[in-house]
Amino acid sequence: MKNSLCREAPNIVYILADDMGYGDLSCLNPDAKIHTRHLDEMASNGMYFRDAHSTSAVCTPSRYSILTGRYNWRSWLKEGVVFGYDKPVIEKDMPTVAGFLKTQGYETNCIGKWHLGWNWTKTGPKPEDIDYTGPITGGPVDCGFDRFHGLVGSPDMPPYVYIRDRHPTAVPDRMIEENDDFQAYWRPGPIAPDFDHMDCLPQLTRRAVDYIKNHKKSEKPYFLYFPIGAPHTPILPTPAFQGKSGLNPYADFCLMVDDTVRQIREAVAHSGTAENTLIVFTSDNGCSPRADFEKLAEYGHNPSHVFRGHKADIYEGGHRIPLIMEWPAVIQAGSATDEIVCLSDFFATCADFLNVPLAENEAVDSVSTLSLLQGEAKAPVREATVHHSFFGAFAIRKGKWKFEMCPGSGGWSRPRPGKDDDHLLPPVQLYNLEDDIGENRNLEAEYPEVVKELQDDLSSMVRRGRSTPGPDQPNTGNVEWPQLWWMLSRTPE
Repeated sequence: MKNSLCREAPNIVYILADDMGYGDLSCLNPDAKIHTRHLDEMASNGMYFRDAHSTSAVCTPSRYSILTGRYNWRSWLKEGVVFGYDKPVIEKDMPTVAGFLKTQGYETNCIGKWHLGWNWTKTGPKPEDIDYTGPITGGPVDCGFDRFHGLVGSPDMPPYVYIRDRHPTAVPDRMIEENDDFQAYWRPGPIAPDFDHMDCLPQLTRRAVDYIKNHKKSEKPYFLYFPIGAPHTPILPTPAFQGKSGLNPYADFCLMVDDTVRQIREAVAHSGTAENTLIVFTSDNGCSPRADFEKLAEYGHNPSHVFRGHKADIYEGGHRIPLIMEWPAVIQAGSATDEIVCLSDFFATCADFLNVPLAENEAVDSVSTLSLLQGEAKAPVREATVHHSFFGAFAIRKGKWKFEMCPGSGGWSRPRPGKDDDHLLPPVQLYNLEDDIGENRNLEAEYPEVVKELQDDLSSMVRRGRSTPGPDQPNTGNVEWPQLWWMLSRTPE
């Protein structure tokens, strides 16, 4: 147990994988056929979390919650994700963890996949009418980051250009056709001459490593937010990794992600700051079907491990994600926890280790996990946690109970919303995860009092605009959209 924090503020490196499943890490899944040796080493030198969750089962909303400490459904985006031409999801003047750290003397840098929308300089009314010589607004440098180098969205979303701070690094000079390969998929659109899909992860990794290496000890502490955009489509492992897993290209790409972690950790070690650097590795949601579950199953590998569902779903496979934290000055090597945590908790955790109180409108759904990192937690850090699916379905988790506000997956797996005869199912689901981690036995009819308690808790969190103590805060947009209207008025029988 390590009882005290370093007097100096730690450097922070936040590595966010994209669509990497809980079961894809061999330190979390004893049956994994992908051997993530560098992530395993990180876990053995830090803490890994067995019950960690993204707020949503898809990309954009999870990123919103990481940076704002606010549940994604409080934003204007009530379901789905944004695309390359869409407006910002992070509201103007919304507090972010990057902005907060900046006020505490941090240098803040974002390298990678933004996927939270921004405003392009426009030449006409159509979404694709863009002046690529003009600046963007509403992006990372307007959300608390000093510097940015990266993409507007996923590497399969046009326009395919890199942005440095506010401006494209090159103007698109041609249109690229759709690549309809199941795993190497990308959409058609304009592409710049300096953009190469296969070089996306290597280039971003080089930039992140260079940033760490070039940062001098004597300078202010830094926060490097590094959302890498892999192993999301297009699944394009470089030649050095092709066939390395012995499974399929997705597994090879996971090994590339593992190697990215190696490069980041080595850069931190060589900088001489490893003792007081917090490195976080996690994923924005569960694994996508583009991984080719059937092929992986032939080798005995399941990216969702023992959990039901996958990316987009309200089931555990949609939002239970890998989470490892390494901070030698604070975290006991080889630690593990079964406590429920959420990616929205990063903001409050940073405020706690810096001993700075949060303002009333900051991080309204964020809870500090510092006591867990220090090995001093005497009680659960979270009373309840809200989950959200691709189509906007809600769930709330409280201890062993999980209450799901939909008859099926709320996402892409069966029973799919509006399909697979989900209208024949009970309208809600209640599972005891302590006894039924696979979410197979719906207990909603047997425990109406639990349904009522969790429904009331969720309704209160929605209406109050926060799930933490403090004065009520406004939600963005109407909270009583179709996915919620019946819940807010229904009394369980």
